[in-house]
Formats: sequence, C-alpha cells, structure tokens
Amino acid sequence: MSPRARTNQLLYQVELLVGMAKGDDEHAQARQMALEESALALLELALNSLLKEVTEHARLENHAWRLLLADGGPQLAELQRLRDVMNTPESWLGWLVHQLEQLHSSEGAARRAPANPAMIAVGNQADLATQLLACLESAKREIASLRETSLEW
Repeated sequence: MSPRARTNQLLYQVELLVGMAKGDDEHAQARQMALEESALALLELALNSLLKEVTEHARLENHAWRLLLADGGPQLAELQRLRDVMNTPESWLGWLVHQLEQLHSSEGAARRAPANPAMIAVGNQADLATQLLACLESAKREIASLRETSLEW
C-alpha cells in the first residue's frame, strides 16, 4: 500500500470510529470515550503517514510527527508549511497536537460528560467527537493542497 493510500485509509477509519453508535446502556459513556481516543490515535497514525507521503522525495528514515514537525526538524517546504499551521493554536494541526499531547498524558484526551445534564457546559465546548470531525475536515483540505503542491515537484 502506498503512503497516500494508507493516509486515506486511516482518515476513513477515523470517520468510521467517530460515527459509531455509543449505545444507551451503562457503558455508553465509557464506549464513547474509547471511540474518541481510538479515533484520535488513528488520526496520529494518519499524520505520520501523511508526513511519510509528503516527504517521500527526501527519503527520510523517520516519519514521526514529533521529530519532523519540531523546530529543529528537516528543512523541507512541506514540513515548514505544516509547522506554520501547527503553530497556530486554532488550526486543525494546532488542535490535533494539543489533543495528542493529552492522549499521551495520564489524563487522556476524552472527558466524561457532566453527571448532571442540567449543568451548563463551560465555554460551550463541543464534544471531542464533534471536534475530531471538524479537525478531520480541515485536515483533508490541507492534505489536498499539500498533495497538489507535491505533484508539482
């Protein structure tokens, strides 16, 4: 499978996970959290696959996002473009990197819904699944643009 096909496959699988029904039994909340964190982990794999895809011409040995998108990472135009996006906190990649840091922390990224449904959500935040889908849509637009630029090479 090519890196491009793998990236596409992983993005599709993220959508499938986020869209899965959590059910309405006593395990629904735990199931929802598991689905959200699983989707986030797959999105991390997709990011690594994307980096492999857009840097194929450089023949890099490592495609881990933490290394490639670090300030001291390889000086490639595609990576610098993604670094710029990542350094904008409200961007899809800025959001994703923050969530991945949470995912790898002892707290995790998924949060339990308030025990009292009458409580007002702080800051009117969308749930993680909704945020994941928004991130995914923005990522797809960026990926299409990166692929178009790569074809020019």
